[in-house]
Amino acid sequence: MSVQNTIEKKLLQRFAPVHLEVINESGNHNVPAGAESHFKVVIVSAQFEGNRLLARHRSVNETLAQELNGQIHALAMHTYTQSEWESNFGDIPNSPKCMGGSSTA
Repeated sequence: MSVQNTIEKKLLQRFAPVHLEVINESGNHNVPAGAESHFKVVIVSAQFEGNRLLARHRSVNETLAQELNGQIHALAMHTYTQSEWESNFGDIPNSPKCMGGSSTA
């Protein structure tokens, strides 16, 4: 399993987020092609309610402790409650409804 997939899986299990983005930013750094060492996480979870930023980041760090001790060199975190996300960025967009198209060519 890739480092990115491991991060996603652990954060989904721990925080049950309403929105999660895990972005591999390794390509922006001086690392070998295909590296998985620099990530940005955007996570929106009710579990952050009542927690200050430092406590939120600590909980993410604890969840990803194994990866941070090895494969991950840098992790940028953007942690929000749903109300913070909505007031800063608006509602989390819904995916468009299926228009009934066929997946065959």
